[in-house]
Amino acid sequence: MHQRIVLSSYRVLQFSSFFSAKINALFIPELSICNPRNNGFTVFRAFMYTSTHSNRRAPDPNDPATLMKEDSISLCCKMWIDNFREPDKTVNNLTDYLRRFELWVLAYQKVSADDTGAYMPRSAITRPALEDLLALRNAVLDNRFKWGARLEFFIKSPRDKTDYESLSKRKIKAILTTTQPSAFQDRIVQEVLFMILEPVYEARFSQKSFAFRPGRTAHTALRVIRRSFAGYLWYIKGDLSTVLDGMKVGMVISALMRDVRDKKVVDLIKAALTTPVVTTRPDDVEKKKKTKRKYQKKRVLADDEPKPDPYWLESFFGFAPEEAEKVPSWGHCGILSPLLANVCLDELDRWMEGKIQEFYRPSKNDVIWNSPDGEVEQGNTSWPEFVPTSGPDKTRKIDYIRFGGHILIGVRGPRADAATLRKQLIEFCDQKYMLKLDNESLPIEHITKGIMFLDHVLCRRVVYPTLRYTATGGKIISEKGVGTLLSVTASLKQCIRQFRKLNFLKGDRDPDPQPCFRMFHATQAHTNAQMNKLLSTMVEWFRYADNRKKIVNFCSYIIRGSLAKLYAAKYKLRSRAKVYKIGSRTLSRPLKEKKGQSPEYHNLLRMGLVESIDGLMYTRMSLVPETDYTPFPGAWRPDHEKALLEYIMLSDQKTLEEQQNCLKEQGLISPQDYISMLVWNYKRNAVPVDQKSLLLGTGEEKDNEGNESDDDEGVHAAEI
Repeated sequence: MHQRIVLSSYRVLQFSSFFSAKINALFIPELSICNPRNNGFTVFRAFMYTSTHSNRRAPDPNDPATLMKEDSISLCCKMWIDNFREPDKTVNNLTDYLRRFELWVLAYQKVSADDTGAYMPRSAITRPALEDLLALRNAVLDNRFKWGARLEFFIKSPRDKTDYESLSKRKIKAILTTTQPSAFQDRIVQEVLFMILEPVYEARFSQKSFAFRPGRTAHTALRVIRRSFAGYLWYIKGDLSTVLDGMKVGMVISALMRDVRDKKVVDLIKAALTTPVVTTRPDDVEKKKKTKRKYQKKRVLADDEPKPDPYWLESFFGFAPEEAEKVPSWGHCGILSPLLANVCLDELDRWMEGKIQEFYRPSKNDVIWNSPDGEVEQGNTSWPEFVPTSGPDKTRKIDYIRFGGHILIGVRGPRADAATLRKQLIEFCDQKYMLKLDNESLPIEHITKGIMFLDHVLCRRVVYPTLRYTATGGKIISEKGVGTLLSVTASLKQCIRQFRKLNFLKGDRDPDPQPCFRMFHATQAHTNAQMNKLLSTMVEWFRYADNRKKIVNFCSYIIRGSLAKLYAAKYKLRSRAKVYKIGSRTLSRPLKEKKGQSPEYHNLLRMGLVESIDGLMYTRMSLVPETDYTPFPGAWRPDHEKALLEYIMLSDQKTLEEQQNCLKEQGLISPQDYISMLVWNYKRNAVPVDQKSLLLGTGEEKDNEGNESDDDEGVHAAEI
């Protein structure tokens, strides 16, 4: 009976297509009908093996947890390192990074942080959100994703609780015909494309371009101007910001395909540029303005809802310079638009770099810029440039810088050189960008008139320092020299204009502060804190201005007078003098005490019964920090680029060997340590060596038969 059960089970397993292959390969030699015990044990092992190993062998491809194999930050670092290691290589394999689910999770975290105002760690992402994110990735890879969807989404924001299936026809029509912010899934795709494309082009962009790039702010542009533009007489200031409004799709794609030849990525960006953006019609806006607005109760913001910008930040944004006011927004590209604008304008940067080499004419009679490359350390603001201001036999040179859509060109030489360059620049912009420019849009101005750039005025100061040098025989001779110093000062007129735009003052010649009624319902402590943040930010913005103390003291005077008028109207004190008398010069004392509080303010503050009031900052010019005159290095790069280049250099084996040889020659390491380092390096590269070659510094390999030398024990001893 037992043998029959074993035979029947064997026949079932043998005829089963799932188990037959494994049993024939593993257990048939052991399966003997004459030994029933062995047969039963073998059947049990077959069932156990197939039940456990089938689950291990077939992972679910739709499980998001199995796709996150690597840390997303490490993956981004790898992309940056690979592109900076080979910056001139054409990129063809970006679709491989587009498949990496780790990048999509990181993009989801960043977009959720912008949407909710709080960072979401990976462990806090729910399983349904990961599944929806995987569906979005698959739709992008399968060409099923469409930009600008309004009703059908692969994934929605955590804050979006709308049931689009139960909406009325009127609401659906309003969603489809009015201006709506970018969909949550569109911003995720934009973020993924941005993380993939940014390292590709940051390794290729010119060092002359600033704005819309990491580590290249308005401050770095001003410091480069202060260092490199000393000694230039003529300046060409151009406004190409109309390019930021939009370009033809063919121009953008052709500029993109100079370095990126991945069809999937290029098609995604092309679809984002060509898909029409639905906006509200102007007639509907006029109708809404005519309707009478009903009273609305103030809405309380939810905990996960992003809070609006505070008053001090809105006020500081009002001081934004003209060069930084416009940010490109092309179609459905979103955050990709500034990057694409830099990609298109990079051709202008490369063209100008060629013109810099073409216009360079060194002269032996000049004391600067007479090296073959013309890239000596010049423009240091800690000491003036002793340069003759004119002369036909002096060095001719030009320099160039671009901040967004605004360019600044400095020309040293006759005005005819500047006129020739302007004519060539107009022809280039007409042919390349189809941008019609004229002489009025590219004015040529002399340095003595003052050049406005980034709300700072570039002008020249003539200085007469005393030169002391040693003559023949050791006699010290003192002479008066003449030098020119480039001055970068903040524009007081522009500051007054911005304050007037924000309703902080009125009048031009004699500015009169006006009360900022926006803070009427706020407490005195909160109002003072807001204005202190505005002042501290202004101090940081004018960090490199020569008149930093003067301009910040003027801003403090306007803000303090505006608050004094506000408090005079709020607490019915009639005049600013009475406000200063009660609240002191810094407005740090309470202007109105509560009834029944007889103790002094300091006693109430010590007991914690009143709110602490911070006084206004920089009420005296001596309290304003000095201007930062730190010399800017010539071959400057942002910190992240320097770290990348240094890592790439140190990871090179040749560089490591050169450093080791240098340390050995200088006697900074002992011979025993040097032998140990060589052993470690050769073992790391899987190249066996003998002790004699180590002592000689040659590092010979083994012979073809793989025989080791007789002194292998000495090598191991040296390694220990």
